[in-house]
Amino acid sequence: MTNTIELKNISKTFEDDLILDNLSLNIKQGEFLTLLGPSGCGKTTTLRILAGFLTPDSGEVIFEGKKINEIPPYERNINTVFQKYALFPNMNVYENVAFGLKIKKVNKKEIDKRVSEMLKLVNLSGYEKRSIEALSGGQQQRIAIARALINEPKVLLLDEPLGALDLKLRQGMQVELKNIQQRVGITFVYVTHDQEEALSMSDKIVVMNNGLIQQIGSPTDIYNEPVNSFVADFIGESNIINGTMLDDYSVVFSNNKFVCVDKGFKENEEVEVVVRPEDIDLVSEDKGMMTGIVEDIVFKGVHYEMNVNVDGFRYLVQSTLSKEVGQRVGVNIIPDNIHIMKKGK
Repeated sequence: MTNTIELKNISKTFEDDLILDNLSLNIKQGEFLTLLGPSGCGKTTTLRILAGFLTPDSGEVIFEGKKINEIPPYERNINTVFQKYALFPNMNVYENVAFGLKIKKVNKKEIDKRVSEMLKLVNLSGYEKRSIEALSGGQQQRIAIARALINEPKVLLLDEPLGALDLKLRQGMQVELKNIQQRVGITFVYVTHDQEEALSMSDKIVVMNNGLIQQIGSPTDIYNEPVNSFVADFIGESNIINGTMLDDYSVVFSNNKFVCVDKGFKENEEVEVVVRPEDIDLVSEDKGMMTGIVEDIVFKGVHYEMNVNVDGFRYLVQSTLSKEVGQRVGVNIIPDNIHIMKKGK
C-alpha cells in the first residue's frame, strides 16, 4: 500500500507547552489507523493538523505526495467527524447528509442518489425526513459519518466520535464503523484514549505520550510486544517486574529462573519483564514454578481477578477459576507469555 499521508518532523507548541515533538508518521492508503494515548498526549492536535484546523510550527504535512501545510481545510480531500457530531438541528436527516453536495451545487437527482446510498451504508435507509433531535446518539453519529462520506473524501478523520455513547452502544458502533471503513475502502484516522476501542477496530495503532510516538504496530504487536513500560501499562493490564537477563532465552525474576523467547540482551543485563494477567496459570502449590498467597479476589463477570503475593510482588491474575483468599498456590508462566523489555526504555 502507498502512503496517503506523511507527517514529517511535526512540532507544535501552545503557550510555551510543547504538544508535538518532532513527530513523523506515515499513513497508508485504505488503512484504519488509530492515534491512542492519554489526555494531553498530542493525538487530537495531530488530527487537527491533518484536517488543516491547525498549522504546525515546523515540519511538513504531505498528502498524496503534495505538501499541504498552507492549504485550508475546505480545500483538502479530508473530512472530519467530531465527538459532538456538529449536525444541524434545524435540518432533517436528508438535509444534513446532502448539505455538502448542495454547497457544491450538485444537481438534485445526483444528490438524491448519493444520499440514498449513504443512508443505506450506515443502515438508516428510510430516515430521510426524520428530525435530527428525534434520533438516538448512535443514529446521530451514523448521520455525521454519512454526511462526511458523501463528499467522497480520500481520508476520514474521527475525533473520539463514540465518547458520548453508553458502553453497549459504543461497542456496537465499533463493529459498525470498522465495517463501514472496509466497505468504502478509504483511510480512517481515529483518535481515542480507549484501549479496547483501538485494539478492536484498528489495522495499525500509534501509541502516543507527551507529544512523542511510543510505538507503532498492529493491535497484536502492541499488546503482545510492548516496547516500554508505558505501552505495556497503557494497553491493557500488565505485571511489570524487575528482572535480569542471564543469557539468550533465560531470565530471572521473582527469585526464579525462567525460560523465555527473547534474545539479544547483554549477559546479566537488568531488564523489565512483562506478564499479562490472563497469561498466568494458578495451580496447586506443589506444581508451580513459584508459589504465592492469594491476597484478594474480585468477580468480573467473565473472569476472576486475584492479587497473588510472590516474594513481595503482587501479581495480578485473571482466571475463570477462583481460589480462596489466603490460599497458597503455585504460579506457572510459559516462555511465550514472558516479554522482556530494555530497562527504563
